[in-house]
Amino acid sequence: MNPGRWAAALTAAAAIWLAAPAAQQAGVPPASQVAPAPDVVRFAAIGDNGTGDPPAYQVGMQMEASRQTFPFTFVIMLGDNLYGSQRPQDFVKKFEAPYKALLDAKVEFYAALGNHDDPNQRLYKPFNMGGKRYYSFKKGNVRFFALDSNYMDPAELSWLEEELKSSGSDWKIAYFHHPLYSSGMHGSQTDLRKVLEPLFVKYGVQAVFSGHEHFYQRIKPQSGITYFVSGGGGQLRSGDLRPSAMTAAGFDTDRSFMLVAVTGPDLAFQAVSRTGRTVDQGHLTLAAKAPHAQRERHP
Repeated sequence: MNPGRWAAALTAAAAIWLAAPAAQQAGVPPASQVAPAPDVVRFAAIGDNGTGDPPAYQVGMQMEASRQTFPFTFVIMLGDNLYGSQRPQDFVKKFEAPYKALLDAKVEFYAALGNHDDPNQRLYKPFNMGGKRYYSFKKGNVRFFALDSNYMDPAELSWLEEELKSSGSDWKIAYFHHPLYSSGMHGSQTDLRKVLEPLFVKYGVQAVFSGHEHFYQRIKPQSGITYFVSGGGGQLRSGDLRPSAMTAAGFDTDRSFMLVAVTGPDLAFQAVSRTGRTVDQGHLTLAAKAPHAQRERHP
């Protein structure tokens, strides 16, 4: 079956169990309660999604269902964007078909490279990498830093420091594949943490998103930074989230993605399962006297 017919068949089959759009839940305010654009930055986050399997299509459909009431305009991709072969037809089956509704709606995708990704993905225009392994971009009052955690060489670290230093944005959000903190099979990438976290702390990064572990996990703030692991977009390692003192919330029984809204000094986040269930939610708020600091509040 070609990808278009496969997606159509999955849409019909999934209609009986897709829940109400996730943005109707309390974690991320619905569009009617958020300041009008361009004052609000709405985006989704997804990782380890590039399987081309039915659950990945179902996640794509749930993202589109969420977008109907939470109109996010772009998606950050946390790596492992395509598993296995990466021929032109694979980009269709594993990316263009699962997210066709979003792409048709002109939602932009900004990819980071994972360990399963061919570095030549940086040349694929829909990933918006501009031919680079690492890059930054700005949306409203948020500056995003997409990093290549596969090869964190001195050149990338030097670039990152200069970009962080020159950023005048209120919010600084970094994202890449390998998590600095994790309670899963792969665990915390401590060597990577040693070189990245000092820069994040020094220059006021408030939130970090990673994938690699095939579940969702929110880490208790570390040095004033909230870390999210969202690697369940297409893969699942059920029951792999191990008890840990650093875990604030977690979900490892189904695939998932995230919705995020930034309005002035407030960031609202929501983790959503493949069936539309909210599995975590909360807010981060910039501290008035220390832009790089934040406090969390949860319903």
